[in-house]
Amino acid sequence: MPYVAGLLVLVALIALPGLWARHVLERYGRDEYFSGTGIDLAGILVRDLSLDGVRVETTELGDHYDPAEKVVRLNPVSTGKRSLTAVVVAAHEVGHALQDQSGDGLLRFRTGLVRFGIWAERIGAAAIMVAPLLGAALQVPLIGRLLLVSAVLVLGIPVIVHLVTLPVELDASFNRALPLLKAGRYIPPEDERAARRILTACALTYLAQALASMFNILRWIRLFRR
Repeated sequence: MPYVAGLLVLVALIALPGLWARHVLERYGRDEYFSGTGIDLAGILVRDLSLDGVRVETTELGDHYDPAEKVVRLNPVSTGKRSLTAVVVAAHEVGHALQDQSGDGLLRFRTGLVRFGIWAERIGAAAIMVAPLLGAALQVPLIGRLLLVSAVLVLGIPVIVHLVTLPVELDASFNRALPLLKAGRYIPPEDERAARRILTACALTYLAQALASMFNILRWIRLFRR
């Protein structure tokens, strides 16, 4: 019974932040707000801040900043609107460009960790599939267990990535994007609270992803103990 209760709490912690974030982003993403789109604002900010070498492009993927290519990539379906959500999200991604320009160590660490994590997850998934077969073929259960433990540890890398990502996102939001929006008078004072909600909602999505990764690890540990 305690296990079931703990599981329900964990599921709620994973699901509720994402649902609230979606509600906030949709709520402030409906009405026209800015004289231009979020993509337009990103271009203005890059120009006014003299972010040399940084470009603004559209993408079919999610809004993000690519530190390797020095590109702010924004989805025209969401950030191409004139809504408050589009404006705030665009400013947030430019905030990452500011981090990159200032040589933010945590951003660089996160970028390297993400690249490593992509390969590590692939190796971990392969190890999970191969471990039982290898242990049975060699008739050495210890080999299979060691491989399985290694795979579970590798699956922990996404948790680290998301936990490192959270402070990076908070800094880009509240120490970079929000001051830019206020100083440039892109949003009136009465909408600053709503902008904070949007930025908080974006940060909570990373927290939910970290909890989901932790849940995945616990699931594999439980299978391993069987």
